[in-house]
Order: sequence, then C-alpha cells, then structure tokens
Amino acid sequence: MKFSTGLTQIEIAIEHLVVAGWTGRDHASVQHHIDELSEIGVAPPSMTPLFYRVSSSLLTQADVVQVLGVETSGEAEPFLVTHGGKFWLGLASDHTDRELEATSVAASKQACAKVCATAVWDFDHVRDHTDQMQLRSWIKENGEWVLYQDGHLEQILPLATLGSQIENVDQSAMLCGTLPAIGDVRPAAEFRAELVDPVLENRIELQYRSEWLESIR
Repeated sequence: MKFSTGLTQIEIAIEHLVVAGWTGRDHASVQHHIDELSEIGVAPPSMTPLFYRVSSSLLTQADVVQVLGVETSGEAEPFLVTHGGKFWLGLASDHTDRELEATSVAASKQACAKVCATAVWDFDHVRDHTDQMQLRSWIKENGEWVLYQDGHLEQILPLATLGSQIENVDQSAMLCGTLPAIGDVRPAAEFRAELVDPVLENRIELQYRSEWLESIR
C-alpha cells in the first residue's frame, strides 16, 4: 500500500489491522454513541475502549468497495500506521455492516472493507496539536452531500495512547475511533471525509462509494 507523505512516497505492507471502538474522551459522548447504536439494535460494549483485530486484507484505497447488503455505512476515523519505527497519521473509514452490527459488533467489523486515504503525515510533526485537528464526513442522500460527522480529535482519546496497542509491531495500522453521527447512524452508499490540520494548514481527504453485490449485473 502506497502513501504520500507530502515530500515522498512510502510503501507499507500492512500485516496487522486493528479497529478501535468506543474511544471518546468524554464519557457523555461515548454514552451518546452507545445510545445511538442501541437504537439500531447494537448491544452496549463490555468495556471501553475496545480493540478489534480484523483481517489486514480488508484495508484498501479503492474508490469503490463491494458490500453484502444495503445496510452499510462509513465512519471517519484518524488512522495510525507504524512504519520504520515510527507512527504515521492518516484518515480512514470504518465501513460497517449495520444490520450485522446488531448481531455482533466484532463480526460487523470484519464484514466490510476499511478505506484509507493515500496521504499520511509524520506523527512526530503533528503530535503536539492533534487535538486541534478537525474531522468531518459527509454522506450522499437524495443526490446531495449531507454533513454526517463534525468535530475535533480532542473528542477522541489521545492518539499516542491508542497507538500504544500497536507501536511495537511494525507494519501495523489502527483505525482510532470515530465521532457521533449528526442525526441517526444510517446506511449510505457514498461517503467522503477529511482530516484538517489548522496549524500546518494541511488536509487529508478520502471519498468512495459502496456497491451492493446483489445489485451488480
């Protein structure tokens, strides 16, 4: 998998992939996310945060991903990669099967591709101001892009703390948790997101769509 660092390209063969869940820094925000998922039948977690090991083959930079059903949607998440003995920060979407999630969160994490952007930042260069970074996502509804998530990384547990789960395992990656949805958590076939660094005036973007396998002719 190739990533642009702004100055050069690095190629990383991701061998271990982790999806972190329930990583909100504020208990009330975590409970809000638990409550919004409970409305679609998702059981509350046994503890927070939780770390789900999923197949590294799920990670992709494709513009189109295939899904088993129409009840799926993305979630914007900061994305940490270990390579060369250091962290790199990017952006990813934890695309999730919402119908399966009501039965098993762990299984739902394994059921869909995880889409990551093609750019990363040297974490050492941004470590001191990650809390100021803005994370946003949009979904397409009725042909229009609708703001779906909007917040700052200060709402998520410190990335260095979350990354400690993988920092000693090179060629690893972690999706570091998400922000509450604006409105209900709901399926959407088209998704885009951005991570904005207001200090260094940089941004990372991703956009993709999902195709229901049954609809392909």
